[in-house]
Amino acid sequence: MKDLLNLYEQPYTPRRPTICFDEKSVQLLADSRPELPMKPGQVKRRDYEYVRHGTRNVFIFLEPKAGRRHLLVTQRRTKEDWAKAIRYLVDVLYAEAPLIDLVFDNLNTHAELTLIEIFGKPEADRLLSRLVLHPTPVHASWLNMAEIDLSAMTQQCLDRRIPDEWTLALELIAWETRRNEVHRPIQWSFSWKRARRVFARRKRRRSSRNTPGQN
Repeated sequence: MKDLLNLYEQPYTPRRPTICFDEKSVQLLADSRPELPMKPGQVKRRDYEYVRHGTRNVFIFLEPKAGRRHLLVTQRRTKEDWAKAIRYLVDVLYAEAPLIDLVFDNLNTHAELTLIEIFGKPEADRLLSRLVLHPTPVHASWLNMAEIDLSAMTQQCLDRRIPDEWTLALELIAWETRRNEVHRPIQWSFSWKRARRVFARRKRRRSSRNTPGQN
């Protein structure tokens, strides 16, 4: 936690960007019957039944200090997909950055060994030489700021039925473009100093509850 919070307090450096990386599964749902169009005084009506068309995975690369993000849609969320997304980050999105601070959830597939397994050691070493890895602590994925953007994406872009991958990609491109045009950095206020105070209070409360009562 201290490592991440200290990283978030560092000033913005374009040559060494901080990238928060996360993913979300999206269910593709189509209408089973055509919608009934709107009429004066009546909203458009949709049948409650729907048809499942599988799922897609959405990777997000968020640069919180610059207020930029990029989305990548994949059919699955396997180790290979994760490894290829990391290579896309290094070689395409931030090809000019000598170093990238990468924040990601502490899943068993999110590991250096995954890159070695998928690409082989020479290629994995090349990618890792450009990355400084910052996994979130176990049970503390909320420290990954990408979750903030994924929540906004879910509420603003995925709050309706999306029938196929093509529609999903178009909706995400429109949302990503609109958000990037605003160019609003995320102001992270939970510092290491504040974390120490919060956990110190909780520790005192826990100790007081466990203290035997006086007779």
